[in-house]
Amino acid sequence: MTKLKRKKAYHWGHMAEFLAAGYLMLKGYRIIQRRYKCKLGEVDIIASKGDMLAFVEVKARRNMVSALESLSFNQRQRIIRAADWYMASGQKRGNVNKDFQCRFDLVALVPWRWPAHMKNAWQAEREFR
Repeated sequence: MTKLKRKKAYHWGHMAEFLAAGYLMLKGYRIIQRRYKCKLGEVDIIASKGDMLAFVEVKARRNMVSALESLSFNQRQRIIRAADWYMASGQKRGNVNKDFQCRFDLVALVPWRWPAHMKNAWQAEREFR
């Protein structure tokens, strides 16, 4: 991948996250954090709705099939570890309620279409702390 293509993909990824956050807000979610990073991984969007805390991965591709298939096992595991870290550190600071139910969502974006929001797109093998 050339430097120009990499730069365009990076900017399209930022725009996709911005659009996904706006879409989730239209659906009644409160965006808690965008681009959460820790030493264990990264989560594109952390959003809440009621007592549900959603860790959202955003995928932008040319077509819906490749967007939905682009999330690898290793990426899912990194997101799960980052979410676990977020929950543990947030509970220590008092920012996260233990009673929150957590799930992992996927928002797929394709040019000239509404975003596709897949709730509970995958499961963590174990419960959060």
